[in-house]
Amino acid sequence: MSASDADREVGPVCHDGVCITCSDTAVEVTVVELLDLGFAVVDTGSGREEVSVALVSAGVGDRILVHAGEAIARLENTQPRS
Repeated sequence: MSASDADREVGPVCHDGVCITCSDTAVEVTVVELLDLGFAVVDTGSGREEVSVALVSAGVGDRILVHAGEAIARLENTQPRS
């Protein structure tokens, strides 16, 4: 790699929590229902949406981060489930 190559960024880079590809941010939501085929209904705080949870291990009551309709991480629950 030359010195000029080292100064260039490799691929798209996201800044300020915004995805350079789709201009979307990850949103924290709560799983309210698991559906078939790796989908779930989540509560966004302003309504309910169906998202893919195929990439994470999530259950009802879990808080997850969703980006572009895809769950990308499960957050640690701070309160025990009842």
